[in-house]
Amino acid sequence: MGFPGTGKIWMNGSLVDWADAKIHIASHVVHYGSGVFEGARCYDTAQGPACFRLDAHMRRLLDSARIYRMDVPYDQQTLTDAVLSLILANGFRACYIRPLIYRGYDSLGVHPQACPVDVAIMVWEWPSYFSKEAVEEGIDVKISTWARNAPNTTPAMAKSVANYANAQLIKMEATSDGYTEAIALDVYGNISEGSGQNVFVVRDGIIFTPPFGDSVLGGITRDCVITLAGDLGFEVRERTLPREMLYMADEVFFVGTAVEVTPIRSVDRIPIGPGRRGPITEALQQRFFQIVRGDAPDTHNWLLPVPVAASPAR
Repeated sequence: MGFPGTGKIWMNGSLVDWADAKIHIASHVVHYGSGVFEGARCYDTAQGPACFRLDAHMRRLLDSARIYRMDVPYDQQTLTDAVLSLILANGFRACYIRPLIYRGYDSLGVHPQACPVDVAIMVWEWPSYFSKEAVEEGIDVKISTWARNAPNTTPAMAKSVANYANAQLIKMEATSDGYTEAIALDVYGNISEGSGQNVFVVRDGIIFTPPFGDSVLGGITRDCVITLAGDLGFEVRERTLPREMLYMADEVFFVGTAVEVTPIRSVDRIPIGPGRRGPITEALQQRFFQIVRGDAPDTHNWLLPVPVAASPAR
C-alpha cells in the first residue's frame, strides 16, 4: 500500500496539506505507543459515495480512548462531520478512512497525562487488501508462534497502536514463512484472530467465531457478518474454539474492514474442506458486497451517504 503524498489531512480541527501533517519526534505516542485508531471505508455505491458503519467505528474509537484515559476534545458527531468534509476535500468517491487519537508533545515518561490529546484523520484510495484471486479462491495461512496478548495485560477490545506491535510480529512471521496471513491463538491455545482480522469457522452448516473473551477485537465487520448470517438463515455460535477446529472445518474465513470477507483455503498446509471458497463464505461475501456497493437494500442502515453535491462526477 502506497500513500498518495498529496491531498488534505484533518488535524485538530484544521485541514492541512499531506506533506505538512507532522508531529514532533518527542511526541509521547512515538515512544510509548499511546494512541488509538480506527479503519473504516467509504464505498462508491450505486447511489453515490457512502461510509460503511462510520457510526460504529467512531464509537469504538472513542471507547478505545476512554479505556486509555484519553480525554478527547471532540465528540462523535464532530469527528463524523470531519470525515465527510475530508472525503469531499480530497475528491474521493471511495477511500480508506484512518482516524487517530494520540498523545502528543509535552514531556517524556511513562505517565502520559501531561501530554496533549491530539486527533488526526487521514483518507486515501485503497483497493482490495487481497487480490481478486485470493478473494475468490482463498488464501493460505498458518498458526502463528506469537500468541495474542493475555487478558489483563493490554486491552484487546481497544484498537490501540500498542496492540499492533503484536500484529506486526504475526504478519511478518507469516509472510517470511511463505503464507499470506496467520491466525494467532490466545494464551490458552485457543483460536483468537488474525494479525488484523476476525476469524469464522464453518462446520456442518453452523458458523462459529471466538467470543470477545478470547483476546479478539470487537470487529465492526464481524458484527455485520453475524447479522448477515442471520438474515440468510445461518446459525452463528460464539464459542471458544480449539486450534484443531481449523483443521476439521468445512470452511474458514477472515473478516475485517481491510480484508472485507476473505476465504481461507488452507491452514498449516492442510486444505480446508475442498481447498477453495465454500458456499457459506460465498453467500456472505455476495450479500456483503451487494450492500456496500448499493446493489441491495441497506436494511440495517449501515451506509452513511457523503454529500454528493460537491463530489466529483464519475
